[in-house]
Amino acid sequence: MATKGNTNRNTANNAPASWRDVQPAPVVLLIGPEDYLAAKASESIRHQVRRAQPSAELVVLDAATYEPGSLTNHASPSLFGDWKIIQAGGLAQMNDSFLEEAMAYLRDPAPDVVLVMRHSGGNRGKKLLDALRAGDTVVVDCHPLKKDSEKIDFVTAEFRLAHRRIDGDAVRALVAAVGAQLAELAAACQQLISDSVGDVTAETVEKYHGGRVEATGFKVADAALAGRTAQALSMLRHALATGADPVPLVAALAMKVRAVARVHGARGSSAQLARELGMAPWQVDQARREAQRFSSSSLARCIQVLAEADAQVKGGSRDPVYAVERAVTVIAVGEG
Repeated sequence: MATKGNTNRNTANNAPASWRDVQPAPVVLLIGPEDYLAAKASESIRHQVRRAQPSAELVVLDAATYEPGSLTNHASPSLFGDWKIIQAGGLAQMNDSFLEEAMAYLRDPAPDVVLVMRHSGGNRGKKLLDALRAGDTVVVDCHPLKKDSEKIDFVTAEFRLAHRRIDGDAVRALVAAVGAQLAELAAACQQLISDSVGDVTAETVEKYHGGRVEATGFKVADAALAGRTAQALSMLRHALATGADPVPLVAALAMKVRAVARVHGARGSSAQLARELGMAPWQVDQARREAQRFSSSSLARCIQVLAEADAQVKGGSRDPVYAVERAVTVIAVGEG
């Protein structure tokens, strides 16, 4: 069966396989605590096997409550030669019986079985993990996407696979609004893909997710760039008091200021600049209006204070709230 013949074995340096591209193999290890990535990888493997073998049986085992002999029994050839997909979860809490029998299974995997094991992390079963990594096991990285750049790549890929276009500001706005949990971010992507038409812009994201606490950062940024210092600071303090994280607030401010910097001093029509800068015409118009308050030096000062604020809210300061307030004040004052 081609399904197992075209496996994506780990490379010589044991680099993990991508959860998006993983293919069925005799043994697959999903390693890491991110449930969404593990679930999508498992789902993909099941669908690929069943496309080639529609009658393939799914067996689910729990390594924490494993009954001796279960793996051997389920992996044994059937009278009709049907394929099996065995999903073994809970390896982080595996009992001794599972450890012993899984080690034995690795020495002679069944020919018509795809065994998918999930270990969420920790040292339990290290002997088994070492054996899996040392062999022909396909290892899939299921660790959380912590960096904004990783989440931006994730959103971009979701829209590309759906053959939909989303502009850069919209991607960053979506990550800032709903990027705390990957499953939630994925659901937000699917909502925009299914419910919106045409290109997805930052305005589209604001329409669907403007009520989120994190998205308040864009309203703070709008007030600051318009020079409404008191309003911007009031909104900022309310957002922080109701649980908003300073990191996405600074990200929203930086996104808006970058847009202003891109059009500052630029010549040409809104449509022309939109094409050149990868922005929507309405974004160019808004950024141009906001840019009128700034000289090149004051805009450079805003960018500098935002860079300082970004470092401070990410651990470089004991008072991240002050760092954000200072950035908002500098932006709102503008030329002063």
